[in-house]
Amino acid sequence: MTFTACKNLFAAMLLAACSVAGTSAIAHGVAPARHGGVVQGANDLSFELVAAPDGAIVYVVDHDNEYATRQMSGKLTVLNGAEKSEADLKSAGGNKLEARGVKLGRGAKVVAVVTDGPKTMTVRFAVK
Repeated sequence: MTFTACKNLFAAMLLAACSVAGTSAIAHGVAPARHGGVVQGANDLSFELVAAPDGAIVYVVDHDNEYATRQMSGKLTVLNGAEKSEADLKSAGGNKLEARGVKLGRGAKVVAVVTDGPKTMTVRFAVK
């Protein structure tokens, strides 16, 4: 094998290794929105905030799989301009957490403090 052939083979192997490394980094990002909401990540979980007629729903996903919320709880704080409202987050079955009595207006800033066993996570959203 000539020097040029070895050099080309090495370059091809290096390019292949870099493309594989780049792909695995993307796989651990925030999941896309599945319910038309706003998605943020915390502790390798994706949280999607969705407005509901009587409050808000937060869907939880772990690497494209629904994450059971039966042991989760927390608090949702919504800032609509100068107006502040808060509600408890409670499991609503499956991968849903529900907060009743809050209104998600356009431009609202939302903070969810979620407890999952011994872990507490803070997730911040900006409603579009």
